[in-house]
Amino acid sequence: MPTWTALTQTAGREAAEAIAELGEDLTPEPVGSGVFEIEDGSDRWEVGLYFTESPDEVALALMAAAWGADPFVISELPEVDWVAHVKRELSPVEAGRFFVHGSHDADKVPEGSEGLLIEAAMAFGTGHHATTKGCLLALDRMIEAGEQPQRIVDVGCGTAVLAMAAARAFPVIVLAGDIDPVAVDVARANVIANGLDGRVECVEAVGFDHPLIESAAPFDLIFANILKQPLIDLVPDMARQLAPGGKAILSGILVTQADEVIAAYAAGGLPLDRRDDYGEWSTLVVHRK
Repeated sequence: MPTWTALTQTAGREAAEAIAELGEDLTPEPVGSGVFEIEDGSDRWEVGLYFTESPDEVALALMAAAWGADPFVISELPEVDWVAHVKRELSPVEAGRFFVHGSHDADKVPEGSEGLLIEAAMAFGTGHHATTKGCLLALDRMIEAGEQPQRIVDVGCGTAVLAMAAARAFPVIVLAGDIDPVAVDVARANVIANGLDGRVECVEAVGFDHPLIESAAPFDLIFANILKQPLIDLVPDMARQLAPGGKAILSGILVTQADEVIAAYAAGGLPLDRRDDYGEWSTLVVHRK
């Protein structure tokens, strides 16, 4: 089945969300939509609409003009077996002792490595993105240093690759939460596929807002691989939920945004332990005194 995308950019979240909402009333109707912040500090937002029929270009042009957005760029996508494509392109990732791979590379796990299986169809957040790899490397250094966190949570867990890595490293139950119910379903499937059922508990949660997470606090280790603004918004909760002496591993931050995040956490009582840059992305480790 052919697919069409219609993409535009606009200033501010309010306009972007309004365009996405109006797009749902188009004929033909889009089968999906998305609103994404462009993480360059410009407060520019991208709106994507996805169709299985050729969209109404005139209606899209009028809608963009009404909200002062850029003209929609409309593209017809070729039919692609994306799972097969990802299997071809998705090479294993090594991050310290951790080896993230698909089932098609299960025979490549080096002896002595901790293999983490993420299927190609569930590839977002597998470690191929520098932010996830940076978090895994930060975790690996904690293990090498002999640290033994007992209470661990992964906030915005995605595929739960970080939570699963922690569960492999430490003999404790790790909590994993995500705002997206689809991500939680994917995370649970990955936990089972990796033989960690009962070791990683996945829940639908906004930040720390879930009874299971709140009852387990304070935490010795918190992962938060999300985005700059949500990380800054989490500072008060992070300071409250992190135990004295505990650490948080933060990523999803562009190198150009790292200083702002570092300053926000330091002001909230969580000073920087270490910063590592991987290409255009930063991974931060902060602690509570």
